[in-house]
Amino acid sequence: MRLRRTAEAEPLPLVVIGGGAAGLSLADCLVGHGHEGHRPRPRLDLTVVEPPEGPLRPPPRTWCFWDDGPGEYEQAVTAQWSRLRITGPDGNAVETEPAPLRYRMLRSTAFEELVHDRLGGHPGARIVRATVHRVQTRPDGRPGARVVATDPAGRPLTLDARYVFDSRPPVRPPLARTTLLQHFRGWFVHTDRPRFDPGTADLMDFRLPQPAHGLAFGYVLPLAPDRALVEYTEFSRRPLTTAGYEHALRDYTRRVLGLGTLTVEEAEQGVIPMTDGRFPRRAGPAHVRIGTAGGATRPATGYAFAAIQRQSRAIAAALARQPTPGRTAPAPAPHRRRALVMDAVLLRALDTGRIDGPRFFTDLFRRTPAEQVLRFLDGRSTPAEDLRIGLRCPVGPMLRCAAELPLLPRRALPGTGPEPAPDSCEESR
Repeated sequence: MRLRRTAEAEPLPLVVIGGGAAGLSLADCLVGHGHEGHRPRPRLDLTVVEPPEGPLRPPPRTWCFWDDGPGEYEQAVTAQWSRLRITGPDGNAVETEPAPLRYRMLRSTAFEELVHDRLGGHPGARIVRATVHRVQTRPDGRPGARVVATDPAGRPLTLDARYVFDSRPPVRPPLARTTLLQHFRGWFVHTDRPRFDPGTADLMDFRLPQPAHGLAFGYVLPLAPDRALVEYTEFSRRPLTTAGYEHALRDYTRRVLGLGTLTVEEAEQGVIPMTDGRFPRRAGPAHVRIGTAGGATRPATGYAFAAIQRQSRAIAAALARQPTPGRTAPAPAPHRRRALVMDAVLLRALDTGRIDGPRFFTDLFRRTPAEQVLRFLDGRSTPAEDLRIGLRCPVGPMLRCAAELPLLPRRALPGTGPEPAPDSCEESR
């Protein structure tokens, strides 16, 4: 089907904005891919709007998650590890095998190539490169939403759709009682001789100077005996400068890991919100926010990929059951309310310094089977498992944080205001 440059009376069935993990995962579900096999193929055409080449397109990124595989994106998995290690500030390590789960790495380039190939093989799917400026209600009063954009040549592009699923990040963070940032810089390194165990991933290594507020750790994902992704990560209120990250990485690779001579082949850097703010998923009857914009990032860990898959599957299933035009677009929650409440308590405890972050995470893996911890962190644990994990945490500080949370106001981060109305969103990023 030929894409229309201007809106017409008959809208497009589905428009997905964004070509990252959230947008492409939803598009992939909607064309019927995945290991579950029983997903119905949607009867609606699908248009994915990705930003054009330039500053709006993010650089290559790394996404990690755990599952019992093989999964939907097995062809794009860069590496996987069956053993995990958490090292405390004193150098004592907890090594564990969370079978049947394995820790997996996806590079965004391989993921995008795989999903683009799948979409290209589906007769009802198409990818459009354009800069989205805003999503608004249709001016003719008909059900649906209007996407206002410009193509790479700067020409106007208007798309009317029955449903719009929007993965653009929010312009401003939501009002919150606690907001930390998980910020990091990673090096893809090549050492002069074998230095890594390709079967073991260092999930958290706390043998680093700790910031005055928050916590810091190293993160090592071996790709070969002489190659690895090595990251410096902080949970704190403000990111560092690039020079600050570089200094921390040099200290970690030389003093702590003792890697000797190495070559940095590539670097990546990012900031992930860790907040108990409420991300509004529904921006209108036909306009739904997905991914990080829809609250998919787990507040206490910064992981989002697995929640994005759950959210995508739920949307695809809802559309398959009720594809009738005019109905309100499905906006499933990516996390259980119970998980978000526990995360809010943990964030408050970390932010106030009532618990020692390095000790907390190290003890969590030391006292609890790793498979259970990972399911807890992924939001798939049972209430009984949550209770057992809670009883192994510093109960006093946690109860104090839980008691005071309802009394705390939700505030904007300094220098920001509340999220603007949906129809006034800025360009995609």
